[in-house]
Amino acid sequence: MTLGTIDRTPPPFFRQGPSALTKLALFSALAVFLMAADSRWSLTLPMRSALATALLPVQQGLQVPVALISNGMSYLQGIKEAQGAEAAARAQLARQSERAARTEQLAAENARLRALLELPPALQVKTVAAELLYEAGDPYSRKIFINRGATQGVVAGAPVINEAGVLGQVTEVYPLSAVVTLLIDRDAAIPVLNTRSQQRGAAFGGAEGGSAMELRFMAGNADVQAGDLLTTSGVDGVYPPGLPVAKVARVDRRSDAGFARIVLLPVANLDNLRHLLVLEPLAAQMPPRPEAPVLDKAAAQAAEKAAGRASAVGRPGVAASGQELSR
Repeated sequence: MTLGTIDRTPPPFFRQGPSALTKLALFSALAVFLMAADSRWSLTLPMRSALATALLPVQQGLQVPVALISNGMSYLQGIKEAQGAEAAARAQLARQSERAARTEQLAAENARLRALLELPPALQVKTVAAELLYEAGDPYSRKIFINRGATQGVVAGAPVINEAGVLGQVTEVYPLSAVVTLLIDRDAAIPVLNTRSQQRGAAFGGAEGGSAMELRFMAGNADVQAGDLLTTSGVDGVYPPGLPVAKVARVDRRSDAGFARIVLLPVANLDNLRHLLVLEPLAAQMPPRPEAPVLDKAAAQAAEKAAGRASAVGRPGVAASGQELSR
């Protein structure tokens, strides 16, 4: 073979095309064009959708180990928390059992003492379970609507409580619903008793911009401290005694005023209500007040004559003129 017949062209593997700079410029221009076209005409949206649909099973398959590890750790953590909650519940059950035994003993002793002193039995409060419907739309009041009304035995003035303490009082009653005015409403008031000092007072709503209560008409040197628990006193004939109402949050004793400013926070969370309990007012179970004795007609006439004679004795001139007229 002669040298002139040898193919001196490089093989395809080593064949050189456009330069690297030319390829960079070309593909950069193509990328800019595709980005501009996609942002304006959404050209690559179908392609992205198809690619995402095709890769979804792969993504889900790759997430399986991660989900198994995460769920396993959550399961173990849940078991640990459940065991701790069970231990705490058992301890609380033991304490409540002891308290229940002492409560039964105290109740029996109280019944014997009331019988010994010839006191009437304690009043049994009737209750009606209710559920929150919605809050009133008035931004200047704190009222809620419940799904129990006159048909279920709810009356105006009935106290409303939950598991934490007193919530408010029924102010309006409809056949199937009722309006409850909460304790922090500016028109709400409730008689309270300081469990530490046994001092009575009156708590009013509307303090601190409508988010707290205020214990008014307390002297500047009154025995009230922050943290004191206030309960219902039971002297108003509406609320049963001993229901938790509020705790003292702040006491401002001003030297230029005769009364202290005492801010209270309700023990019940009034912004997270769901299920309520409506109590029957104590006044509904109280015996009626004795009426004034009614005198018969003869006794009334005799009393009138006696009063006339007494007035005549006090005025002799009038008696003389009466005798002249009789003549």
